[in-house]
Amino acid sequence: MYRETRREKIILLLRTKDECSVNDLADYFKVTKETIRSDLTWLQNKGIVVRHHGGASLKKHLMQNALFQQGGIDMRLLLNPRQQGIDYLTPQDEKGRVMVGKVCILGSFNVDIVAKVHRFPQHGETLIAREVTIGPGGKGANQALAAHRAGAQVHFASKVGGDQFNAFARKHIESVGMSSFTLYESEDAITGSAVIYVNDEGENMIAILPGANHKISENDIAQLTPFIAESDVFVVQMENNLAATKLALKCAKELRVTTILNPAPWSPEVASLLPLADIVTPNETEAMAMSGVQVHDIPSAMQAARHIYDAAQCAVIITMGKQGALIFDGQHYSHIPAFSAVAVDTTGAGDAFNGALAASLARGESLVKSAWYASAFASLAVEQEGAANMPDEALVAARIKQQNVAIQTF
Repeated sequence: MYRETRREKIILLLRTKDECSVNDLADYFKVTKETIRSDLTWLQNKGIVVRHHGGASLKKHLMQNALFQQGGIDMRLLLNPRQQGIDYLTPQDEKGRVMVGKVCILGSFNVDIVAKVHRFPQHGETLIAREVTIGPGGKGANQALAAHRAGAQVHFASKVGGDQFNAFARKHIESVGMSSFTLYESEDAITGSAVIYVNDEGENMIAILPGANHKISENDIAQLTPFIAESDVFVVQMENNLAATKLALKCAKELRVTTILNPAPWSPEVASLLPLADIVTPNETEAMAMSGVQVHDIPSAMQAARHIYDAAQCAVIITMGKQGALIFDGQHYSHIPAFSAVAVDTTGAGDAFNGALAASLARGESLVKSAWYASAFASLAVEQEGAANMPDEALVAARIKQQNVAIQTF
């Protein structure tokens, strides 16, 4: 078991018991007493636990976070983590790179089965694929990786099954350098998966089996609240169950954390989440579904953005592929032309954009400047194969320098 996972499970155990002894914890996790003492010292230094002779208990305010009222968590109690100034995230990554801004992402982890084909199959048709690969994916995991590569301190939370892909998920997250993450485990669902077709033009078609992604519980969200409280930006998508996504957004809103809703994959349930979002990031198809306006150019995107804003009072960013991105903040429209790119695989383009957007906002950039940065980031992401392949800051800086893409505001 990874150290971070063990420490998260210690907190979970302490939520259900008033106190745990070092001996009991060592037996439970099958580690030495010295390892447990080291864990408890770390948790104590972070202000999470109180040490007692031979054991420890959670601090009172964190015990309160596990309390529930009928209909959900008592939002008044969720203010405590921020007031206590708990610091869960570190300002450097595993390579010593300084990370700026804090992003918390609740989302999906999927196992992606990708088939590369010359063209998409017609109805009832069987095609021979050029290549089939199995790799990590899911909008939440992809966006967390993008935010991490864009330089933010990231905490990623997701739910997986108790199957062979559980270790696959943990290994992937560890390997990309995200040291802060929570992987809840479902007892009755498998890890989510996606079947993806990618044609020669880099376009994609995707079918998703949510699996454990739809099993996020109220208690899972309660455990996540300290990480939400510490973050500058909180991001969700539509690949988790609605109740959990809504509760998490509600928590972030109460904690005055900037919220981003990526309404993908599209569902009519998006409408119930819009009042809890500060920023919503639909693509052209999603914007049409949300507004009833056929989006095909910048003027129609402006009309759709106005409809969405009037309904939800949140900033709108419509991503439009080769036509760039349209932003409306309730007062001004801004258009960011697309950065030139040689598309190899567009599967993770939206995830790259959303993760980079969150990272830029977390370090204090404006909405328009952050969307501009995210556009450059996403243009590099589509030039690599696989949704989990994201560029780093140096490549993004070089692209911005090479291509003089000017923001148009009107």
